[in-house]
Amino acid sequence: MAQHQVNYASTAGLPIALTSVDKLVNWGRSNSLWPLTYGLACCAIEMMATGASRYDFDRFGTIFRASPRQADVMILAGTLSKKHAEFARRLYDQMSEPKWVISMGSCANTGGMFNTYATVQGVDRIMPVDIYLPGCAPRPETLQYALMMLQKKIRRESADMKKNQKQNLRLI
Repeated sequence: MAQHQVNYASTAGLPIALTSVDKLVNWGRSNSLWPLTYGLACCAIEMMATGASRYDFDRFGTIFRASPRQADVMILAGTLSKKHAEFARRLYDQMSEPKWVISMGSCANTGGMFNTYATVQGVDRIMPVDIYLPGCAPRPETLQYALMMLQKKIRRESADMKKNQKQNLRLI
């Protein structure tokens, strides 16, 4: 085992931190997620509960935003109708890169029990989805867990946006 000694006197008494730019940028991105408040049905109540004092998204650095230009995560919570899908896609397009989507609840994932002409049978038909939350309605703990999984995913990505876009195209 190699023994390394650091001479703190030569570095003005400061410890040395070694990391890559990718890890540093992704650490900043993953710990400052700002989701777009986008609740459509009963799942929105659970999404609001995660921002309350008991579950407190603030300790993750997550602050709900009302503007798509300030958000980088879209949590689509609830039943998406076909009439409303155009507006959801417009808001998604207004978000700056990098952006991620969490589909929350069975209705957002697959249309739920509403297999009708007016309901979108899955948000992934409108926009790319990164994480799916099952359940009717998913508990706030589930959304917290999804946020932690999204943080892990962001930390694994490359900070180079062009490289990430090529990887995402391969998946589609």
